[in-house]
Amino acid sequence: MSFSYAVASKARDYFQLMKFNLTFMVVFSSVWGYLLVPEVEFSLLKVLFLFAGGLLVSGSANTINQILEKNTDKLMARTANRPLPAGRISETEAAVVAVITGAGGIAIMALAFNWLSAALSLFSLLLYGFVYTPWKKWNSLAVLVGAIPGALPPLIGWAAGADSLSEGGWALFAIQFLWQFPHFWAIAWIAHQDYTRAGFKLLPAAGGPNKMTALQAVTYALLLIPAGIAPYLLKLTGSISAVICILAGVFFLYRAIVLYRKLDVPAARKLMFGSYIYLTVVQLALLADKV
Repeated sequence: MSFSYAVASKARDYFQLMKFNLTFMVVFSSVWGYLLVPEVEFSLLKVLFLFAGGLLVSGSANTINQILEKNTDKLMARTANRPLPAGRISETEAAVVAVITGAGGIAIMALAFNWLSAALSLFSLLLYGFVYTPWKKWNSLAVLVGAIPGALPPLIGWAAGADSLSEGGWALFAIQFLWQFPHFWAIAWIAHQDYTRAGFKLLPAAGGPNKMTALQAVTYALLLIPAGIAPYLLKLTGSISAVICILAGVFFLYRAIVLYRKLDVPAARKLMFGSYIYLTVVQLALLADKV
């Protein structure tokens, strides 16, 4: 094996350990929150710092998650080949990665922005890594717990720009918080057998994927419609984005209703992809229509 190949393989394992694909979406939410602060103007340097800090903190949280779930990941087809269960990276090496990236990311947030955004980043890391991760085996309230760090990135971005936790930041937090329930339940519906084999309790209703789970997905999708116009009511964004957010919310609600009617994996998969479409459209619309 050549040296360059070994380096590339190690880098690929680190990327997989830190879940960079997922992390990128999380970090974009943080930049979104930062740029929607009324007094903030675009600065490439600040955005790069926010990306770097967010990538490192989120990567650290994902690494902790994989350390704690190493034995569980061996039981699931989609995770068995991750670096830890496959034996390509040791737990000690992964722990060192988690500490270095976590400390580095929090330091960047503190030095490039403020201590409020750094404290929120640390809180998000600890809640995801050490509370949400083990909770998944206790009961389905884990999804509620996990939705908090999942919704914190836009609030962290807002705090980085505004140096406060004002109404606008909480409005963005609410959108991402509510969005996660139908999004994650759709994933849990699709991967139900894998999750059950691993001992995860992630669907809100007893008995697995059923009408009650779908009904709750519909409820949260419905709540997203008024949540989507909150930035307009707070005068952060204009009326065009409010209309777009309502239409995106109706689309997302329709996908949830289809799951309620059909109760099958294809409908859950459409809801999952619909969730990505919804969040992308809403984030870009609000950003483009900033007052």
